[in-house]
Amino acid sequence: MTETVPSSSTTVPAEPEARPRPRRLTAEARKSSILKAARQAFVETGDMNGTTIKQIAERGGISEGVIYRHFESKDQLFYEAVFEPLRQAVDELVAATQVVDLDEPLTPERQLETLNGLYRQLIATLEEILPLLGLVLFGDPKVARRFYRKHFTVAMDRLAEAWREVEDRYGYEFESPDISARAVMGIALVLALESRHNDLFNRDRAVSLVTEGTVHGFFPTMEPGRRRR
Repeated sequence: MTETVPSSSTTVPAEPEARPRPRRLTAEARKSSILKAARQAFVETGDMNGTTIKQIAERGGISEGVIYRHFESKDQLFYEAVFEPLRQAVDELVAATQVVDLDEPLTPERQLETLNGLYRQLIATLEEILPLLGLVLFGDPKVARRFYRKHFTVAMDRLAEAWREVEDRYGYEFESPDISARAVMGIALVLALESRHNDLFNRDRAVSLVTEGTVHGFFPTMEPGRRRR
């Protein structure tokens, strides 16, 4: 009886390749992903008090414990979910204002161009957080007061101070930068609402007009002799 010798060409099943371990998120990236999940959860429920940490964890595909490693409470998570985009936008606007005339003096044309960009950035940021902003400002009065004083007011005051420093460099006395900053923020908020809820809204036209109006005034000086009887 002849013994059969296995051929050397016999294929040996290859061992499956080890899958690379998913890269662990940095603490900052993890916090950012939690904030994103929180925004979605808060918007879906439409109620800060009715949204649980468990719902946020499920939305983010993580455990509740992971959330508590980055945030002390749901209140802190809610505030940062709303305020963080606004803070980032204000940081960028303040930084841009500080160097707006670094390379060359600020001309009237560049002043309009800069303010136009400011409006666009504020509108885009406010539009992004409108659902949450509504929950904060028009929900629980105590929450609204705390958020407005500690976050919204601070953001407007930072913009006002940055603008005052620009005016000061050109020898102008900015009498009411605080009111000007609030007027600009109010206009941006209304235009964000228009952009989100009005399908016929022309953002380019609106931003161009409010930029001109903010710099030159919205209404002409009335001359009694031109009155039509």
